Amino acid sequence: MKYVTLNNGVQMPVLGLGVYQISDKKVCEKTVEEALSIGYRLIDTAFAYMNEEAVGNAIKKSGIKREELFITTKLWIQDAGYENTKKAYDGALKRLGLDYVDLYLIHQPYGDYYGSYRAMQELYKEGRIKAIGVSNFYADRLVDLILHNEIVPAVNQIESHVFYQREKEQNLMKEYGVQMQSWASFAEGRNGMFKNEILLNIGRKYGKTPAQVILRQFIQKDIVCIPKSTHKERLQENFDVFDFELSNEDMKQISLMDTGHGLFESHYDVETVKWLGGTRFDF
Repeated sequence: MKYVTLNNGVQMPVLGLGVYQISDKKVCEKTVEEALSIGYRLIDTAFAYMNEEAVGNAIKKSGIKREELFITTKLWIQDAGYENTKKAYDGALKRLGLDYVDLYLIHQPYGDYYGSYRAMQELYKEGRIKAIGVSNFYADRLVDLILHNEIVPAVNQIESHVFYQREKEQNLMKEYGVQMQSWASFAEGRNGMFKNEILLNIGRKYGKTPAQVILRQFIQKDIVCIPKSTHKERLQENFDVFDFELSNEDMKQISLMDTGHGLFESHYDVETVKWLGGTRFDF
């Protein structure tokens, strides 16, 4: 496994498992168990995924030492604000069955996320979180948050894939010492990604699949990625990306696939803001 070093010195695996949209608790628990047995050590969940408890059960069953794992979860909009965030974090730990998480993220840049970040900074200083960060923060909001807070976010998790590579944003994050992390690394298979001739041709040179080529590109760019799959053979395939290296020409070809725009909701869109801001999750 390759690791990246966050701005506070914490080591984070460059490849992990995301459990978004694995709402069936039994399926989620089994998937995490299989991923951990393969060698995954980064598991990315969230309050809004409603599967933190399943992730925690799998961790407990694995018998893997806690310090070997890197567990991420996220704060949803309904819990934004200083006091709410502290309560939400305690709830997350209870569902996960853990004493701390390695990375706690503000899931969306809405509501009183400034109050949330103040609370997270305190939890971090108390040693209850190993690193804090954000998710879905566009450049303007990210820089504003950095300029008006003591602790620079360790991570910003954003939509990123071969069709939306966000090199400009990554360069900005590097400037401020923020680690870029990709969600939707496979773009959920849109635009015929897995049948793309560029990716197929590159993969043939190394005996690898388009999915493996995509992940390898992220790894070589030091972007953390968390592809999701509930199939053990796919989990293994996604993990088998550390035995080859893409050439500079390969990387250039992939860079030309960038369209410069996302395939999912825009956080600048008013209807998206209304939808996300009004979405609540209850247990």
